[in-house]
Amino acid sequence: MRSPRDLDARLHSFVGSLPTTPADRWLRRLSALADHGKLWFLIAVVLGSRRGPLRRGAVRGIGSMLFSSAVVNVVLKRIFGRMRPDLENLRTERRLRREPGSLSFPSGHSSSAAAFVTGLALESPAAGAALAPLALGVGYSRVHVGVHYPGDVLAGLAVGGAVAAAGQHWWARRPVRPARVRPAFAAPALAEGAGLVVAVNPRSGPDDYDPAADIRRLLPRAEVLELSEERGVAELLGEAATSGRATALGVAGGDGSVAAAAAVALQHRLPLAVIPAGTLNHFARDVGVHTPQDAVDAVLAGQAVRVDVAEVNGTPFLNTSSIGAYPEMVRRRDRMAAKLGKWLALSVAAAQVLRTGRPVELEVNGRRLRTWILFVGNCTYTPRGLAPAYRPRLEDGLLDVQYLRADLRFGRTRAVLATLLGVSEHARSYGHFAAEEVRVVVRSGPERVAYDGEMGAAATEFLYRKREPLTVYCCRTR
Repeated sequence: MRSPRDLDARLHSFVGSLPTTPADRWLRRLSALADHGKLWFLIAVVLGSRRGPLRRGAVRGIGSMLFSSAVVNVVLKRIFGRMRPDLENLRTERRLRREPGSLSFPSGHSSSAAAFVTGLALESPAAGAALAPLALGVGYSRVHVGVHYPGDVLAGLAVGGAVAAAGQHWWARRPVRPARVRPAFAAPALAEGAGLVVAVNPRSGPDDYDPAADIRRLLPRAEVLELSEERGVAELLGEAATSGRATALGVAGGDGSVAAAAAVALQHRLPLAVIPAGTLNHFARDVGVHTPQDAVDAVLAGQAVRVDVAEVNGTPFLNTSSIGAYPEMVRRRDRMAAKLGKWLALSVAAAQVLRTGRPVELEVNGRRLRTWILFVGNCTYTPRGLAPAYRPRLEDGLLDVQYLRADLRFGRTRAVLATLLGVSEHARSYGHFAAEEVRVVVRSGPERVAYDGEMGAAATEFLYRKREPLTVYCCRTR
């Protein structure tokens, strides 16, 4: 059997002996366009103009490409030290204007192509599949113009794809399937929305979208009320529920608006229709309501589920609550995420906030803690660490407690490095546990509590526990 290197050389020679065709010119241009990732940066700019999976995929793809390029060019090429193929016999019409002077194995162009397309595919499989032939074309072009052996290209594609896939450890991809809930639950089926009173926050979501008009079009018999400075979600829905004209309540807005509506729905034992109209819509996405049409379909069909609700000092919340620096850290992370990606943005935000923040002295369920951040989630969040993103279940009956210790030497530096390396869960600076009830006593003075994007009053004692389940309109069978 011939050695792999011999086979690689023979394949390279075979490609070099192919007859001249018009494709030579285009493959040479494609190879040159991919220099320094220019092709993929250009595609990312185009994809980034669209909100949603395409923009997230473009950011993930660029981040994967940059990391993969560093691994290949700084580490792997120096380890293997393979020289470039001899170009003496290569036909002139195939040669690049500037022949590369770096080492050959693995191919950096191929690695970047695979990393970008794999990263894109993790967020948008259709877009990734559409660009996969282009990535393969870039890889083949490097053999066609003579600057790489086929083995270099195959190794580069493998490294780039592996780097992008491994990136999920640091930047977890939100699962497509919604969180587990209690079994399907019957709720009133409201023809054309009759009996549904919806509170709309016009300041939520994109500036060019009017949720009130959309709801009136989809549910013409629903009563749609818009928030004002004088009357918020609680006032609008509370009055409708008390008057008896509401068979069900609805809310269109962000997570803060949804939490306020949930409190009214629980008080009056009414089902709640959540119409995603905010920026992030964490709760709606977790429960499986991704678009206004999803909520409308459930209201018309009378299908609902029941989910856990937590409370802090009597105030209900659906997602998270925190004490300490966490709200500011999340605010800075979200502001930088579009440019840096969530993982790097979180690391930078943590460094900024912890540099100027002060520790909080707490007693949590009798355990003395000196912390930078205390995070309490309604049900268990994943991934563990400083970047909890979603919940596999919305009916586990637990409160998810996570905290960042401030009692260790170089604690801030440890926390930032652990976040950057994606190992927060395993670092000594991070702690977590789950409980059905959590009592927090602040020993360092009154602290304000945050919940679902809103800020509560300052206090020195906080009691977290579960409320009765909330009925939410949602078309699901489990």
